[in-house]
Amino acid sequence: MEKGPIKLVAENRKARHDYIIVDQYEAGLVLTGTEVQSLRLGKANLKDSYAKVKNGEVWLYQLHISPYPFAYYNNHDPLRVRKLLLHKREILRLYAKANEQGHTLVPLKLYFKGGKAKITLALAKGKREFDKREALRERDRNREVERARRQR
Repeated sequence: MEKGPIKLVAENRKARHDYIIVDQYEAGLVLTGTEVQSLRLGKANLKDSYAKVKNGEVWLYQLHISPYPFAYYNNHDPLRVRKLLLHKREILRLYAKANEQGHTLVPLKLYFKGGKAKITLALAKGKREFDKREALRERDRNREVERARRQR
């Protein structure tokens, strides 16, 4: 059941370079009014943000949402900790997998879907330096093959 168009607000492209994505989840965000207005203006940054499971709830840290410029008072703290909305079963699965060695929860995309703010959360495993270099070599090889195929 599709709920309208998806409007992308922010994307963490560096996460795909730094991590191996194991699994992805879509979660809702608990936001204040000025945060929603600021997101609609596209004023968000996912760089360096991560999530943790605490007391059966998932919390998002270091997500920077700029203060809303037209709010005179009652504006939000740009780096406040925000709660993510997931099903209980998903939270338990995330808690079990995120506690494994080398796994972390990283946000990939922040967007509006059907008027609601959503975030794509990835269960990821950190890449080592040689893994990153190998991924770059593989991408270059694929690019060369594609270029050769187009020239024929």
